[in-house]
Amino acid sequence: MGSPQTLRVAAAAEAGSLAVLLLNLVTVHWEPVSSVTGPVHGCAYLFVVVLAFRSDRRAATRIASLVPGIGGLLVLRTVEPRSRRPAEPASSPTPPSEPSGSRRPRGSRWCVPRVPPA
Repeated sequence: MGSPQTLRVAAAAEAGSLAVLLLNLVTVHWEPVSSVTGPVHGCAYLFVVVLAFRSDRRAATRIASLVPGIGGLLVLRTVEPRSRRPAEPASSPTPPSEPSGSRRPRGSRWCVPRVPPA
């Protein structure tokens, strides 16, 4: 693969050209806009597919690249390192409504504890 920058540019061109095509379709539908933007979108789509197939051997990445319009954005999500993504909130092991010292039976998750038969 060239560089992650190349994939980012191709993904942005794919999504942006699709937005222009759809906007043109629902508003004025000018033929010159469609005739210029259509091939740009097609080339960007093919670039994303080729770059994804060359960069990653995982099936999820390759299948994501085949999604028209947003495939490049999906590929970026799977290929970019996690450090570039926004931080996910830390999940707590117990729900906030319960004190941290409460114990649940093994195997049940946030459900009502099992009551032993009488």
